[in-house]
Amino acid sequence: YGKEWGHITSNFQIYTLLPPNITQETFDKQLEAYSKTHYPVSTRREERKNMLHPLKEVHFDTRFENLGDHVISRTTLNILSFIGVLIIIMASINFVNLSTAQAVGRSREVGVRKVLGSSRSQLFRQMMGETGLIVFISILISLTLAYLLLPYVKNFVSINEPLQLFSTSSALFIGMIFIAVTFLSGIYPSLILSGFKPAQVLKNKMTSAVLGGISIRRALVVLQFGISQVLIIGTIIAISQMNFVKNADIGFNKDAVFVINSNSDSALLSRQSAFKSSLLQVPGVKAVSYTSDVPSSDNNSSTNFAFDMKPDQDFNLFLKFADEDYFKTFGLQLMAGRGISRSDTMHEAVINETLLHSLGLKSPNEAIGKKIRIGRNAWLPVVGVVKDFKTNSLRETVKPLMISSFSNFYTVTAVKLHAADMVKAKAAVLSKWDEFFPEYANTNLFMDESINNFYQQENQLSGLYKIFAGLAIFISCLGLYGLVSFLAVQKTKEVGIRKVLGASVGNIVYLFSREFTILIAIAFAIAAPIAWYVMSDWLNNFEFKISIGAGVFILAIIISLIIAWITVGYKAMQAALANPVKSIRSE
Repeated sequence: YGKEWGHITSNFQIYTLLPPNITQETFDKQLEAYSKTHYPVSTRREERKNMLHPLKEVHFDTRFENLGDHVISRTTLNILSFIGVLIIIMASINFVNLSTAQAVGRSREVGVRKVLGSSRSQLFRQMMGETGLIVFISILISLTLAYLLLPYVKNFVSINEPLQLFSTSSALFIGMIFIAVTFLSGIYPSLILSGFKPAQVLKNKMTSAVLGGISIRRALVVLQFGISQVLIIGTIIAISQMNFVKNADIGFNKDAVFVINSNSDSALLSRQSAFKSSLLQVPGVKAVSYTSDVPSSDNNSSTNFAFDMKPDQDFNLFLKFADEDYFKTFGLQLMAGRGISRSDTMHEAVINETLLHSLGLKSPNEAIGKKIRIGRNAWLPVVGVVKDFKTNSLRETVKPLMISSFSNFYTVTAVKLHAADMVKAKAAVLSKWDEFFPEYANTNLFMDESINNFYQQENQLSGLYKIFAGLAIFISCLGLYGLVSFLAVQKTKEVGIRKVLGASVGNIVYLFSREFTILIAIAFAIAAPIAWYVMSDWLNNFEFKISIGAGVFILAIIISLIIAWITVGYKAMQAALANPVKSIRSE
C-alpha cells in the first residue's frame, strides 16, 4: 500500500512460500495453467498473465510502487555505483600524476639506495607499501566521514530504515577497495621510480613513458577530464530536465490547492455535505471538491469499457470520480459540453482529449450525447470533453480518461485557497476537519508538493550529480595541477632560456595553456558522445522531455576550459615569474 489513505492498490497481493523442491519457473507454469482453466481470457485482445515476483526484487521494481513504501530502480543504483567507481579511478589517476610529478624530489633517494645495493624489487615493494599506507589512512578518514555524514545522507535520499555501515559485507567491500586502489595508484609510480638508473637519477633527469606517442600522464589527464565532462554534461541535462518538469504545463491549476486524503465510509460520507458548506464559509477558501483522486497522481484505476453501444474496446479506460466542483477547483478546461452535475452515483460522464482521439472521433462535439459504459454498469451519456491534463507524471503518456460522479469513492477533499491567505486558511481547514471528523485520521499536503513527489528520485539523483560533478572537477584540477607541476620541472631550463630571450609572462603562460587546451578538447571529443548516449537513455524515462541541444555541450566545454585555465595559469605564473638565472642553473 502507498503512504496515503487515498492510494489505489493493486486490489490485493498474495505472498507464497514455495517448498524447497519447487522452483519459481515450475510454479509460474502451474499458475498459468490454473488461470487459463478457471479464468479464461476475455474476448478482448488484452492478455492476462499471472506470475510470481521474488519479494527481494520488489524494492527495485518501480512497477510495485504502491506495494513497497520505498522503491528505487536498479538503473539508478547502477548509475550511482558507476559514478562512484569513476570517482575512485579519477582519484587514483590523481595520485599517479602527483606522485610522478614529485618524483624529482625523490630521485636522489632512489639513486643513493641503488648505489648502496637496493634492488629494483626492494624499491618497488617499499613504494607500494608507502602507497598502501596512504590508502589505508585515507580509508580510515573516509570511514570517519561516512559515519558522521550518514544521517545527512539518509535524510537526503529519504531513507528511514537503519543502515549498517560496519558489517561483514562492508568489511569485504572495503578490503577490495583497498587492494584495488593501492594497485591502481601505486603500480605505475613504483615501476617508474624503482626503474631509474643511478647515473640518470643522480643527474636529476626524468624520462616520460610514452604510449602511442602520447605521455601516459597526458593520457590520464584526458581520461580525468573526460570523466568530469561526462558528469558536467549529465548534470546540466538533469537540471534542465527537472526545470522543464517543474515549469511544464500540466493542464490544470496546481497552485494553492490543499489536498486532504482519508478513508471513506458511510459515516464520513454522511457529513461531507455539511463539511463542504462549512469550508466555503472559511475566509481564504475559494472552492471545495470531493473526489477519488486529484487530476495528476499515481493513484489511478482502470477498467474495460464500451462506447456508443458497441462491444468492449480493446484498451482500458482510466477512471476518476468527482463532484460537480472538480473542474472549478482545479481549473480544468472544457473543449465541448459541460462538467458533470451533482449526483451521488454515476449518471453522466466527461471524457478527455486522449480518449476522444483513441475512439477515432474527429471533433469534441461528436462525443457529446454518445453513450459510454464501464464494466457491466449502466450506459452513461457523455456530457463534456475536457482538454488533456497530465494524469500521471511526465514520465508517462496522458491516459484515456473518464470522469464521473460516485460519492462512495470520495476519499480526497481538495480545497482551493487564496494564495495570500494559504497559511491561515490551511489551519482553518484542518480545524474544521477535526470538528466534523474527529475520529478520522488524514494525510494532507498541497497539490504542488504532491506533484514534486513524483520526481523525488530524479531530484535526489540530480542533487547527487551536482555533488559528484563538483568532486570530479576538483579531482581533475588536482590531477591537472600535478601534470603542470611535472612539466614545469621538465621545462625549467626551457622557460629560463625563453625569458632570457625576451619571452613575457603571458608567452610562458600561453606555452603551458595551449597544450592543456588541446588535451581538454580531446577529452571533450571523447566525453560528448558518451554523455549524449547515457543522458538520452535517461531522458527516455520521460514521455515529456527536453531535447539535448548544442548549448549543453558548449556550456560544458566552457566550464571545463575556464577551470583548467585557472588551474594551469596559477602554476604557469609561478614558473614564468621564477628567476631565469636560477632556472638555467638548476640543470
